[in-house]
Amino acid sequence: MPFFKTLLFFLFSISLLASSNYSTAVKEKKIYPMGKKIYEKKCQEIDLSHYSSYESLSLDLNENVLCQQLNPRHLEAVALYLWDVKRTASTHKHFEKLKVSKEEKCPVCGMFLYKYPSWIAKIEYKTKEYYFDGNKDLFKYYFEHRTGTTNILVPDYYTQKTLDATKAYFVLGSDVYGPMGNELIAFERLESAKKFLLDHKGKKVVPFDEVDEDMVYSLDD
Repeated sequence: MPFFKTLLFFLFSISLLASSNYSTAVKEKKIYPMGKKIYEKKCQEIDLSHYSSYESLSLDLNENVLCQQLNPRHLEAVALYLWDVKRTASTHKHFEKLKVSKEEKCPVCGMFLYKYPSWIAKIEYKTKEYYFDGNKDLFKYYFEHRTGTTNILVPDYYTQKTLDATKAYFVLGSDVYGPMGNELIAFERLESAKKFLLDHKGKKVVPFDEVDEDMVYSLDD
């Protein structure tokens, strides 16, 4: 391996170790836009389904010259954009922001929902749908009516993006309260959930399939 390529590989390997130190805000404001611009101008089309991890994608970008010659910082930006943004967009459905009429009530607590637009969650079944004033009431309803769901939708706390709840992460026991008190706060990214947990004195981060009835009902204590 020529000296320059060896040096580039060494520097790029170091950047891989450091990439997790970027905050979500820095990634979204600087790293992802930079990576997108570089990818569209200097890289060939890359099939992301071939990669099982961020590390395998990053190393392939470096070793197989999938982009025009880039320095380690630019390679890292491309890798992060492809893995965090482009790959995610291709594997996740896009859902519109949840909206309700002034007549819509939560089927669990009976509260009018239009007063709390940032907390609205939703379960869709084949022939009907229900809206809730928070993820806590959504889970209470879901535990009693699991059969036949087509979509379970919750808002990301930071971005307000509508998420597929089955792929979301939930923070329990934080100092942030919803319309019905203690809540399960949802996030698209595990990194965001962990940051929120630290910032707001949360107790734990739980993926959808590990949320159980005891966790949910304990929030009412």
